[in-house]
Amino acid sequence: MFAAFWEWGSLVYGSFLLPGPRDAIGALVELAVDDQLWSAVWATTWRAMSGFALSALLGIVFGMLAGISGTAGRVLEPVSTVLLGIPPIAWIVLALLWFGSGSMAAIYTVAVTTVPVTFAGAQMGTRTLDPRLREMADVYRVSLRMRVWDFYLPHVVSYVFPALVTALGVAWKVTVMAELFATDDGVGAGMALTRVNLDTAGAMAWILVVVALLLMAEHGLLRPLQKKMEPWRQSAKPSGAV
Repeated sequence: MFAAFWEWGSLVYGSFLLPGPRDAIGALVELAVDDQLWSAVWATTWRAMSGFALSALLGIVFGMLAGISGTAGRVLEPVSTVLLGIPPIAWIVLALLWFGSGSMAAIYTVAVTTVPVTFAGAQMGTRTLDPRLREMADVYRVSLRMRVWDFYLPHVVSYVFPALVTALGVAWKVTVMAELFATDDGVGAGMALTRVNLDTAGAMAWILVVVALLLMAEHGLLRPLQKKMEPWRQSAKPSGAV
């Protein structure tokens, strides 16, 4: 249905304003034949996943710290709010001034724009832990390592993964935006070239690439990892569920 509406829009507005699916796929094939596609995909994937991994690590660690300690929460929450309120384009400008053009600017921008999302998920998951488990840990003098590993992490996972899915989508968009200004390779740089050449079919082809990469990262990495870390969700399904 989506492809049908896309084709209808192309027929109504013309292929220059809105290239149809066949035009976009044809441009995508040309990119693949000219070897422009694979190097750009690798560069964008590496930047997006590096920034995403850094934000996931920092967000989960500091989010759990803010959830366990009220003092840490009062200190870190305003920082997270400030980071979330600054638009990505502002971070790109700062990254260009600090790191110059290149991969580091894109990775830094992705990390700093997505870390508030993972931080909020980890903090909420930690704060909503059953207080009776905390009381039991206090009574039996459970070590901090065991509290984090056996009490908090299994509970936090159900809050963190939705936040990670959201952060992953933001990571791809911010990476392409950063590449548009800060790098001479990658999907964003390819889109910048299509803008200069007024190649709308090529721009649509690059958009298809970004969507495909996002779907592969989510359903090929995050969803299988979630199933492994939350096996009880699978076992809790009714026997007749598919």
